[in-house]
Amino acid sequence: MRRAGSPTALTRRTLLTAGTATFLAGSVPAPAAAQSASTSFDQWRASFKARALRRGISEATYDRVMNGLKPDTGVYALQRAQPEFQEALWQYLNRRVSDWRIITGQQRAAEQKALLDRIERDYRVDRFIVMAVWGIESSYGEVIDNPKYMRPVLPALAALAWGEPRRRAYWEQELLNALVIVDRGWGDPPQMIGSWAGAMGHTQWMPEVWLNMGVDFDRDGRISPFGRPDDALAGAARYLLQRGRYQQGESWGCEVRLPAGFNARLADGKTYRSYAQWSELGVTRADGTAFAAPAHQVRLTVPVAGGPAFAIGRNFQSIYSYNPAFSYALAIVHLADRLRGNGPFVQRFPGSERTPTLAEVQEIQRRLTALGFDTDGTDGRVGRDTMRAVAAFQRKVGLEVDGYAGLKVLARLRQGG
Repeated sequence: MRRAGSPTALTRRTLLTAGTATFLAGSVPAPAAAQSASTSFDQWRASFKARALRRGISEATYDRVMNGLKPDTGVYALQRAQPEFQEALWQYLNRRVSDWRIITGQQRAAEQKALLDRIERDYRVDRFIVMAVWGIESSYGEVIDNPKYMRPVLPALAALAWGEPRRRAYWEQELLNALVIVDRGWGDPPQMIGSWAGAMGHTQWMPEVWLNMGVDFDRDGRISPFGRPDDALAGAARYLLQRGRYQQGESWGCEVRLPAGFNARLADGKTYRSYAQWSELGVTRADGTAFAAPAHQVRLTVPVAGGPAFAIGRNFQSIYSYNPAFSYALAIVHLADRLRGNGPFVQRFPGSERTPTLAEVQEIQRRLTALGFDTDGTDGRVGRDTMRAVAAFQRKVGLEVDGYAGLKVLARLRQGG
């Protein structure tokens, strides 16, 4: 989530790059010790205690959490790692707005109807946007305690606060926030697991967000992004409303068609006009229906030359508060639309494949497994192991190695490995 302050402030996507399956960290050796630490960890821990006590953290809590804690220096490698696979925008969208996420999300939305009713009533944020955040951040809670993606947060934050010189003040503050959470009785250190950067739970909260945006929506006397999803989903809605300035009753925008000869400079992602004004220039909805709110202000963008065009409004921009990346925001709003029953984009991205069905992804996983490539299950959810299995198969048979479990890979698997 975007931090106030300098333009170099950390963002959630920077922090989560190596934390979940969103990107896959390459192999980068960790330093034997914190590279810039001028003191030993024991010395730093003793001096940091005074700051914690000034923050109001009890001495008993500090000693219980920090005494005996070993810094997780493995986070230094994860922080500096490069993505293992580069994804085109269409691959990014296909993998996140997958059949598994659509089908599972619709099931979860039905199961959580009463909760989502309350969230919409109290925070006025579209339930399917909230569901999409849940689906993309943690696969509806499926990965929040998976040790392949998550690790104990306090040892990770302690290592970063002690030995990461570039943003030490930031990491120290997040470690203090995590200690406050423990001191309040909201979290227990062994159960506080998350990304290498400290993002936790169903909606991947950093400690600062847990403290300041969290909601005790299940009314159990504590705020937690773990366990039941009530607090996490309500907190995500509150975050979008308060920090993203989400506008009740407005859509995020829609896919549009640009007329022949349209002045491409107007599709700059910056120029706001009403739908009615864009219509006068020949812009139409891609599905042929009328614009639902002609007076709403939107801007046009074509993220990939020759691909789909989009009219995006203020609620698309609100997603940037959660993650300031266009690809992430587009995945969130598209998944939300698919969860509500809308279809895929009308126009194709250049060179793209359609999204494989759940059955096709499961077939890819079964065939890879039969050939000895470990996908860690055949449930149709594509994570780190499936991507690595696909890449190993692509390498073996001479296909372009991108780790993408798509139709070309399926066709080659059907031919025999």
